[in-house]
Amino acid sequence: MCTKTGLLGVPSQLLFTACLLAGLLLGLAPQQFSFTQSAQAQSVRVVPEGNRYKSQPKIPYASSRRTSASKSSYDAKFDKVLAVLKRDRRLMSSIKRVAGRYGIDPIHIIGAIVGEHTYNYDTLDSAQSYYVKALAYAGIRFDFELEGEHVDVFVERPQFDRCRKDHIQNSSDRRWSCYENVWNSKFRGRRVEGVRYPKKNFNEAFFQPLYAGQSFGLGQLSPLTVLKMTDRVSRQSNFRKLDAKNSEAVYKATMDPNMSLHYMAAIIQDAIAAYKSVGKVDISNNPGLTATLYNLGDPWSRAAKFRRTGQSWPRENYYGWLVNDKIEDLRGLL
Repeated sequence: MCTKTGLLGVPSQLLFTACLLAGLLLGLAPQQFSFTQSAQAQSVRVVPEGNRYKSQPKIPYASSRRTSASKSSYDAKFDKVLAVLKRDRRLMSSIKRVAGRYGIDPIHIIGAIVGEHTYNYDTLDSAQSYYVKALAYAGIRFDFELEGEHVDVFVERPQFDRCRKDHIQNSSDRRWSCYENVWNSKFRGRRVEGVRYPKKNFNEAFFQPLYAGQSFGLGQLSPLTVLKMTDRVSRQSNFRKLDAKNSEAVYKATMDPNMSLHYMAAIIQDAIAAYKSVGKVDISNNPGLTATLYNLGDPWSRAAKFRRTGQSWPRENYYGWLVNDKIEDLRGLL
């Protein structure tokens, strides 16, 4: 509301006049007008740093099984990935450069890498090993298909009709998320028209013909996630949009650190945007939360669920909890 009180409580006729004129230009009565930017700023609350949980949430059995199988420990894996990142200045330089391009703090990318290689992967020996693996994949031919049927053909079924709306087709994230949701609700583990479909998620069913159930590369990305983020990455980088028909290009983006860092940044940027837009909270100062969402995926649905719960702040999972708990160690890399 326009008042004759200026900044810091000092009366200001000039401020009142400017405020009143702005209100008139917007077609508002003086008593209805308020400073729009101030109202918008107040509508989004900044999440405090650190963890909401006092102790680490339970770590999934699958993660503990992988760690036990490698005869290692979480502490040992954390220390090893930290040492690799500290040693590889070229990689750290790339992380900072990419983070700057996507307008995020590089600590978010570091948190995602550390989380993945502490809990969801054996360990990170060196970033160079991922360049070598990317080259190894370059000559392999494979298609994104299930029982010989390519995913692009599969999604032509009538069950996917709701995904053909223009606003969905014009966004790679919305398009592939819609296909994924239809698969989960209509096909996964079900018999449809006499055909029994596997009880696998969309990514496992169509996008991992080499090592089903695994993610790949420095950021432990899945091909499906890369396809979802291709529009966002293309807008902010020099990379062309990816297409499921060109599986080799998708796997290169997944495996090659020069490209995969962009997709990691895009995932984090998308999560921050989702919670700011839908959840009405700014998580950009809490790397544990962005790491949690990197781990779990589906940030827009999770942001909506958080808003419905009425909780004061979103909470980290076991993966994000580690990132916040070790934040000083991670900041030391920068």
